[in-house]
Amino acid sequence: MARFDNDSTMNDEPQPHPRAGRASTQADAPAPTQAAQPGSAWQVFLVFLRLGLTSFGGPVAHLGYFREAFVVRRQWLSDAAYAELVALCQFLPGPASSQVGMAIGLFRAGVPGAFAAWTGFTLPSALALVLFASGLAHWGAGVPTGLLDGLKIAAVAVVAQAVWGMGRTLCPDRLRATVALACACLTLALPSVATQLMLLVAAGWLGRRWMATAAPASDAPLPVPLSRGTGAALLALFAVLLAGLPLLAAAFPSSWLTVFDAFYRSGALVFGGGHVVLPLLQAAVVPSGWVANDVFVAGYGAAQAVPGPLFTFAAFLGAVMRSTPNGWAGALLCLVAIFLPGMLLAAGALPFWQRLRHHAGMRGALAGVNCAVVGVLLAALYDPVWTSAIQRPLDAALALGAFAALAWWRTPPWLVVAGTALAAALAGALP
Repeated sequence: MARFDNDSTMNDEPQPHPRAGRASTQADAPAPTQAAQPGSAWQVFLVFLRLGLTSFGGPVAHLGYFREAFVVRRQWLSDAAYAELVALCQFLPGPASSQVGMAIGLFRAGVPGAFAAWTGFTLPSALALVLFASGLAHWGAGVPTGLLDGLKIAAVAVVAQAVWGMGRTLCPDRLRATVALACACLTLALPSVATQLMLLVAAGWLGRRWMATAAPASDAPLPVPLSRGTGAALLALFAVLLAGLPLLAAAFPSSWLTVFDAFYRSGALVFGGGHVVLPLLQAAVVPSGWVANDVFVAGYGAAQAVPGPLFTFAAFLGAVMRSTPNGWAGALLCLVAIFLPGMLLAAGALPFWQRLRHHAGMRGALAGVNCAVVGVLLAALYDPVWTSAIQRPLDAALALGAFAALAWWRTPPWLVVAGTALAAALAGALP
C-alpha cells in the first residue's frame, strides 16, 4: 500500500507520528481510560467529520491520524487493540482505513456509531467530488483542456508511487515479485474483470501453499459488541449479495441494479484498498460506456486532491454516468454500493478474528492475493492511466516531476495534484 505523508490537521488534532501505519504499536499511547464508557453516535460523527475534512495522504496516513485521535488523545481503545483492528482490516477486502473507522465507531456507540463514523469520514470528499462532477457536466466546455490533462498526468504520478510503495512492502522477495509481474502481464494480455478475479484466486492458492507465515505474537482482545451469530449472518449477507446481485441484474434488467452490482463487486474484491480499486472500477465503467475514459482518469486525479477515503471516487463516477442513474442519485447509489461489502465483512469478521489470525494458511493466502493486487495495479498504471494521460514529451516530464515530488520530496498529494494541473493548464495556453 502506498505510503503518503500527512499534510494537514485541525488545530485540536495532533500530528500523527510520520511512521504511523497499518500495524503501528508504539508504546507512547497511554492505557485507555474511556474504553468502557459508551459514547453517542453524534459524538462519533463529529470526531470523524473533523478527520474527514483534514485527513489527506491516503490510507496509511489515515491510520496514523486514527491512532493519534483514538488511542493517544481520546483513549477510546488500547494500542494493542488498535493494532489488532488494523491487522484484521488489512486481512479483509475493502477500504482498510474506512473499515477501521467503522469498527471504532461500532466499539464506541454500537451500530449507529459505525454508520456515524462512515458518514462523517466519507461525506466531505464525496461532496467535493460530486460538486466537481457537476462542474464538469455544466461547464465542461469552459474548463481549460490543459487543466483536465493535468489531472490525468497527476494520476500517473500518484498511481506510480502507489505501485512502487506497495511493491516494496508486499513483494519483498523474488517469488512474490515474480507473481506480481506475471499477474501484470496476464492482466494486460487478457484485460477483463474475469481475468483479475482468476488471478486473485490463483495467487491466493499459491500463497497458501508457499507463502504461509507464522501468526503474530499479540493476543490483545478486541471490544467487539457483536455475537458470532450476528457476525455469521453479516458474512452470509455479504456472500448472498456478491453471488445474487448478478443473477438479479440478469433476471430483472435495470440500470440501477446493474450499476449497484458492478460497484458492490468492485468494493468486495479489492485487497489493499485505496488505489487498488482503480483497475476494477475502470473495467466496470469504461468498457460498458457508462463513463468516458478521459473523464475517468481526470476524476481519479481530482480524487487525490481531497481528504478522506479514495473510495469516494465512486461518488464522482456515479454523478458523471452518461445515463441514469447519474447526478446526486447515481453518486449516492455508487457510494453505498462500493462501501457496503467492506462494512459487512469488517463487522462480520470481528467476532471470529481471534481464531482466524492464527491460521498460517490464511495469512499465506493473503500474501499471495497482495502480490496479485500489485500486479493488477501495475497493469492499470500503463492502461488506462499512462496511455490516456501521456501524449507528448512535456506530459511525461510533468508526470516525472509529480512523481519526484510525491516519492522523494514528500510533497502533500493535494498540492502535487493542484500544481500539476496548473502547470499543464499554463503549458496548454502557451502558443
